[in-house]
Amino acid sequence: MTFTDLGLAPKILKAIAEMGYETPTPIQAQAIPPALQNRDVLGIAQTGTGKTGAFTLPTLHKLERGRARARMPRCLIVCPTRELAAQAAENVELYGKYLKLEMALLIGGVSFAEQDRKLTKGVDILIATPGRLLDQFERGKILMTGVQTLIVDEADRMLDMGFIPDIERIFEITPFTRQVLFFSATMPAEIKRLVDTFLHQPVTVQIARRNSTAKTVRQRIARLPTGDAKVKRGALRWIMEREDIDNGIIFCNRKKDVDIVAKSLQKYGLKAEPIHGDLPQSVRTKTLERFKEGDFNILVASDVAARGLDVDTITHVFNYDVPFHSEDYIHRIGRTGRAGRKGDAIMLVAPLDDKNYDQILDLINKDAIEEIDIPDIDSFPREGKGRGRSGGRSSGGRGGRSGGRTSGRSNGRDRDGGRSGGSRKRSEPREDSVDAKPVAEPKREAKPEDKPARRSATTARRRAAPGRKKPKDDATETAKPARRNDAKRDEAKQAEPAREKPKRARRSDERDDKPAAKSRSRNSRSGSRSSGKTGGKAGGKDSVTGFGGEMPSFFQN
Repeated sequence: MTFTDLGLAPKILKAIAEMGYETPTPIQAQAIPPALQNRDVLGIAQTGTGKTGAFTLPTLHKLERGRARARMPRCLIVCPTRELAAQAAENVELYGKYLKLEMALLIGGVSFAEQDRKLTKGVDILIATPGRLLDQFERGKILMTGVQTLIVDEADRMLDMGFIPDIERIFEITPFTRQVLFFSATMPAEIKRLVDTFLHQPVTVQIARRNSTAKTVRQRIARLPTGDAKVKRGALRWIMEREDIDNGIIFCNRKKDVDIVAKSLQKYGLKAEPIHGDLPQSVRTKTLERFKEGDFNILVASDVAARGLDVDTITHVFNYDVPFHSEDYIHRIGRTGRAGRKGDAIMLVAPLDDKNYDQILDLINKDAIEEIDIPDIDSFPREGKGRGRSGGRSSGGRGGRSGGRTSGRSNGRDRDGGRSGGSRKRSEPREDSVDAKPVAEPKREAKPEDKPARRSATTARRRAAPGRKKPKDDATETAKPARRNDAKRDEAKQAEPAREKPKRARRSDERDDKPAAKSRSRNSRSGSRSSGKTGGKAGGKDSVTGFGGEMPSFFQN
């Protein structure tokens, strides 16, 4: 059977031919015909068997005719992880490059501006993760009334990640008449209940035996005497040195172990990079692109990369940890041995992993897996608790405190010496300041000399004009015109700077000027009493008008 026999559109067949595919995989050959008939399909097959093409090709064929409307996608593809959603989007672009269909990728960790722009314009196919999809639906950014086909990929992974309530909600908000294509590698009881609830008389397509692994993958394990992290890293490097690895993936259960293992491999000269859920989406996308382009050949990952990573050149999969869920083992080793190629899967098994390992054997229906013998593994360096703590006491941790105290005591002695040393360090600038005193003292002494001078001048003016009543005598009556002229001249002088100075300054000036005016008037009075030039100068040029330089005799009597 060829793709032409499936009845797909010519433009889709042209794209498939350019990709080099001639014969459909078993899951594609059995799932595409009922999907083209608008039947619900339940597909069960292990990873790497072409499930993405099994739901993408018939969907593109049906959407070839029609028009997208704003915020109303015609097809909805729900994926558990961002990487799997990106892989589905890549397949849609490749298979539908000759079709005039719009596609949008709605995932977390990226800006919603571009996604919203596409949704406003109208998309035919919307690929999304459950969380971001429901978030935008609740905000009114998406309308589900136009969904004709609902595709759920990796349904068992949805169960593991706690997305089943979200999937049930998505089924409820989509039209009852929509077509459902439901795919999974395993079929737990919870997924079976979901299928019975929301699928209408589905066509079940089960290619391989349930929960089986690909025959093209050689499975091996390495028994470890302990779960010590340093022993596990040493055993991993020992195995990798003896394997012919083109591209490999190392899976860890914990995100922190991903970073530690990646740094350990980099330390020993291996080209390894980490990827896990705590990294920003832009970093994860760039790391995967670099891995596919061959910038490095070892990818250390958490289970976020167990689904949706489609790299045909992966030759080895290493399970640094035995997975907590036995189904994850199938998905992990499914990253190798794809498209008919051979692959190797090696897992490190410590004594504490025996329970999880037995569950894996029960799932894949095997009594045992081939073992790798690592000689002298008991002599590998360890991070034993006793040694680690003793080392910790000598350098850090609680011992770090004691070490801190010891260093504190030594610093205490040094602190005495340190204080003396500190005093020596401090004494140097003090000596400099002492040397600088003769230079600085005149400046400090000059200020007190200036201030008293200013204060004495002000005080003298104020003392020279005490605020007491003027005597009513002939001299006072004679000096009135001069006092009026002086007051007008003082007011004219005060009016000009008063416009520029603040109100507070103007008041102070007035207080300073009034005593001066009083002193001048008093001097004029005293000058009028005095004789000759002295009185004239004391009273001012205009204090006595019209009598020349000498005082008349009748003024002196």
